[in-house]
Amino acid sequence: MIEIRNLTKSLYGGGHRVDILTGIDLTIPRGQFLAITGPSGSGKTTLLGLIAGLDVPTGGSIVIDGRDIARLSEDELARLRGERFGFVFQNFHLIPTLTALENVLLAAELNGSGNGREKSLELLREVGLGDRAGHYPSQLSGGEQQRLCLARAFVNEPDIVLADEPTGNLDSKNSERVMELIAKLHKERKATVILVTHEAHIANRSERILAVEDGRIVRDSSNGGPAE
Repeated sequence: MIEIRNLTKSLYGGGHRVDILTGIDLTIPRGQFLAITGPSGSGKTTLLGLIAGLDVPTGGSIVIDGRDIARLSEDELARLRGERFGFVFQNFHLIPTLTALENVLLAAELNGSGNGREKSLELLREVGLGDRAGHYPSQLSGGEQQRLCLARAFVNEPDIVLADEPTGNLDSKNSERVMELIAKLHKERKATVILVTHEAHIANRSERILAVEDGRIVRDSSNGGPAE
């Protein structure tokens, strides 16, 4: 479970304070598929980065299974991310000199999990890339690269998967396929999925939608049950 209380994030520059997030209170149950929506500059990506421990809040707390991550050291945060989190980025962040299999395998090896090669190949097959394991990212389409990112994110069986605009660089056909895979992996692997998007039809694939504007939660609504 993730519990966020009175979370704030401000930036300072030129003698002025800019409030990015203001008084965010949020509880995310284990295994939920949550979409965070809002216009550019609303604070949704900042919120995702704070949950990931990639940024430090100005105030408030983010408690994951009883531990306030704002109080953890850099080494503890790195270990938490490696053991508990999977990441899917809009711009992929794949290593261009490694094959598809090696990109997934590296994530498994960095976490020290066993059967890394077997698990990596299994996930590549699951996302439809079993016959592309030996290809480099430059030899894959945008949709294939994002599916590769999904395999990499899930290889260590993370408790929490954070996806930042995972369909932002994809056409409608590939966006739909990626969202089907996210929903399938969420359902089968029981991970908590937190997805940031500005697209309503993407958010509607989730179980719960959180709308953020001007650094505040303006709507928190159930979306009618698990995504299929």
